[in-house]
Amino acid sequence: MTAMNQAPRMLPPVLPVSQRAVLWARTHLFPSIGHSLLTLAVLALLLWCVPAALNWLIFNATFVGDSAAACNPQGACWLPITQRWNLFVYGFYPEAERWRVTLALALAVGAFVLLFFRSLDRRVLIGYLALLPFVMWWLLKGGAGLPEISSTKFAGMMVTVFLGTVGMIFALPLGILLALGRRSKKPVIRMLCVAYIELVRSVPVISLLFMASLMIQLFLPPGSAFDILLRVQLVLILFTAAYMAETLRGGLQNLPRGQFEAAQALGFGYWKTMGQIVLPQVLKQCIAPLLTQFIGLFKETTLVMIVGVLDIVGIAMSTAAAPEWVAFGHEIYIFLAIYFFVICFALSRYARHLERKLEQNRS
Repeated sequence: MTAMNQAPRMLPPVLPVSQRAVLWARTHLFPSIGHSLLTLAVLALLLWCVPAALNWLIFNATFVGDSAAACNPQGACWLPITQRWNLFVYGFYPEAERWRVTLALALAVGAFVLLFFRSLDRRVLIGYLALLPFVMWWLLKGGAGLPEISSTKFAGMMVTVFLGTVGMIFALPLGILLALGRRSKKPVIRMLCVAYIELVRSVPVISLLFMASLMIQLFLPPGSAFDILLRVQLVLILFTAAYMAETLRGGLQNLPRGQFEAAQALGFGYWKTMGQIVLPQVLKQCIAPLLTQFIGLFKETTLVMIVGVLDIVGIAMSTAAAPEWVAFGHEIYIFLAIYFFVICFALSRYARHLERKLEQNRS
């Protein structure tokens, strides 16, 4: 009777958009006199900087022209980028085979787009990601029906995207194995994993890249060769996997012991317990730090320029050093900043998308 006499719960009224905007501004921008003064100062600074920046970057900028003489001195000159666009994207790849680079880049972007499809079967996505590195390498390098292209002609954006995409795909499973190995009850496996993780984490990635470019070849049989691009790719994977292993190990330690005991009570074996009970929970907890490490991996691909692999940063530096464009270094490096910002911001938005989805599932 008490439950029947209770009045139904009333939902709070939905405010119009204008009132919600005023309420949000009052709460976040003008909660006090000090915050209000700071907000007004920031708005005044933006009103002074943004129009001037847009005029220089876009409205007064030069996008089309034959030489540096066509540049408007009142705005940015983007001719070093537009005239050498093919070099920035395809490097020294033969013009007749550039469709292969375009297709490889499209496949890499497609993998990122597929991550947002909630209705897509996870097995299809995992299969796509597992095949993507091999398909990209086949398209770029050639063989099996395609003309072979020397990796010395790889440069520009194609190198950055290849190293970043393949590194992300292989570093995570290797990091999972290292994290599990470090917590293994078998002393030999545990000691090997601990030694590897601590050794890699204590050495700068630049030192590892130099070792890959100079020392690995010394241990190979005479006359054999190990592609330099694959060498630096291997270093980036091994380096990132060591840091991911520590992140995942922290997630494994935070998981309640009862999860393991419940799996043992149900008769689950080790790998079934890890694959179906433990790792799904750990990966959900570690989404934010793992995506941060993926972003760091993508930015670390720029270090390969030191060992002679020309990525997009190497092409930009060679362009800025060219006599015709030496006065337009600001525009070249602003383009680089925009390029890396777009990719890293997209990865961070995906991390936020996953966090929101997990919050909805928990509620």
